[in-house]
Amino acid sequence: MLVTTQQTLDVITIGRASVDLYGQQIGTRLEDVGSFAKSVGGCPTNISVGTARLGLKSALITRVGNEQMGRFIREQLQREGVETKGVVTDLDRLTALVLLSVENDKSFPLIFYRDNCADAALDEGDIDEDFIRSAKAVLVTGTHFAKPNSDAAQRKAMRIAKANGGKVVFDIDYRPNLWGLAGHDAGDSRYIASDEVSKHLQTVLADCDLIVGTEEEVLIASGESDLTAALKTIRSYSSGTIVLKRGPMGCIVYDGEIPDDLEDGIVGRGFPIEVYNVLGAGDAFMSGFLRGWLRGEPHETSATWANACGAFAVSRLLCAPEIPTWTELNYFLEHGSKERALRKDEAINHVHWATTRRREIPSLRALAIDHRLQLEDMAAGDAQKLARIPELKVLAVRAAAQVAGGRDGFGMLLDDKYGRDALYAASVIPNFWVAKPIELPGSRPLQFEFTQDLGSRLVEWPVDHCIKVLCFYHPDDTAELRQMQIAKLRSAFDAARKVGRELLVEIIAGKHGEIDDRTVARAMSDIYAAGIKPDWWKLESQDEKAWRQIDATIDANDPYCRGVVLLGLDAPQEELMAGFKAAKGAKWVKGFAVGRTIFGDAARAWLDGRVGDDEAVAMMAERFGGLVAAWDGV
Repeated sequence: MLVTTQQTLDVITIGRASVDLYGQQIGTRLEDVGSFAKSVGGCPTNISVGTARLGLKSALITRVGNEQMGRFIREQLQREGVETKGVVTDLDRLTALVLLSVENDKSFPLIFYRDNCADAALDEGDIDEDFIRSAKAVLVTGTHFAKPNSDAAQRKAMRIAKANGGKVVFDIDYRPNLWGLAGHDAGDSRYIASDEVSKHLQTVLADCDLIVGTEEEVLIASGESDLTAALKTIRSYSSGTIVLKRGPMGCIVYDGEIPDDLEDGIVGRGFPIEVYNVLGAGDAFMSGFLRGWLRGEPHETSATWANACGAFAVSRLLCAPEIPTWTELNYFLEHGSKERALRKDEAINHVHWATTRRREIPSLRALAIDHRLQLEDMAAGDAQKLARIPELKVLAVRAAAQVAGGRDGFGMLLDDKYGRDALYAASVIPNFWVAKPIELPGSRPLQFEFTQDLGSRLVEWPVDHCIKVLCFYHPDDTAELRQMQIAKLRSAFDAARKVGRELLVEIIAGKHGEIDDRTVARAMSDIYAAGIKPDWWKLESQDEKAWRQIDATIDANDPYCRGVVLLGLDAPQEELMAGFKAAKGAKWVKGFAVGRTIFGDAARAWLDGRVGDDEAVAMMAERFGGLVAAWDGV
């Protein structure tokens, strides 16, 4: 049939959308879990994210509540590149929640909070014909055939897709308790035979071009008790491609007749790995298979990609966040892994981290006022002045926001000691980058401020706050000192990755030794050699030869680095301008993070009472705006 709407999307998935709350304590009962990690969840939602990560243009049709969890799902989908035009906000119902845990390698308890939830209320009115026609395929899910309204919605989407040359993908996605066949505490139950469910699902099969399920799901869709008979029964209803998921044994793909020996189907390459958490593995699998199937790849290739994506999922804790990106998948297929537990592979983890960052930041202009010692020196022991430092930092936020004017690529460095109110003020500025220091000011050897237990401190930080650690490091320091500095930086890096926060490493070499064209590049090489890969570097101004060395060092060690920002060291504005000019030709320099050059004079005048709030803001905005103009104009 002639398609009259351009197919700009590869796939639209339909059905469940929830917020998953994963127990962070592994090897214990759900009753005893003490803290949870949050992510988007639900089979079709996970698949929409997974296919987007693998380079397909995906969309989701579902409902979410008009509350914070619903907005979280919508915003996360947008960050992942999923089209959200089909995500309806339900004004009367709450977003679905799921509590999940890893009790052991065979038990994964979960509780569905889905009583009158938003996604279950999906109906035919939520299915827009033009939207469905814009996709090459729609994916329907078994759970959403369990209710009359959502059943009708999916069938409408199937009819529109078939009438306009689109494909229909069926993920059997069988959850017995969502069909009313098991209790609330049996969320992890995967199979309960039901003639009623089987007869219902059989009415779906004839219109499906791709049917994917586990052994248990194939049994429920067919109504049979024997696997070979089940596959043959499904074939009697549908001529589509059937994919049998077999967990650690990979999958088998069947086109045409079902053989008596099931091993005679098409088998993709398998990946023997440690099973950590099976939840979400099928969604990752489907994402990988669709990447191949929708792009016309041979079934062997699609199955291999699916198996690899499933391997990633079972080796990690969460669902959607653990699905690999296309870059990561190809890295794994090319290089493999020495680790049976893929979550322990540092190289793969770095590719995953770097290719799933929350947003792109191609350039950065930041006002740094995370200073503690310098402002205490300005206060000169005056208790009243010390008490006003937090207010000064709020004024600096006003100045930075004024210069940013709503544009991307701006931010600040703010601290926990005096900057709490400023951090709150910065949190409401859209797309505003914030970094916070963890080092004890002036410490050499490096020590952390407040506590050496970074993990317990960083878990309280907002997810989009960047960790900044300043290290006085010279490559000609004594071996003992260099070892101590590197060890401390490594602990910061490990903590950052563990809690999912970006890391900025600031290196100042010039205060403790001579600097030549190779000094800073050598320092960075030492840090890279220890397995530390910062998201950002903050470095002193260099000449053009030194920047070439720095560029080469980053190129050789971390092509996924966000880049370098220049620090100021209280340099006169004219000196900074010269540094800007030398740095602007460097590949990896993305901007600057300057402090006292911007706020120094205003801070002294304001603390002394010689200027008021508005004048101090104006002074800082003028300096910051001047540096922004200078950087942009170089």
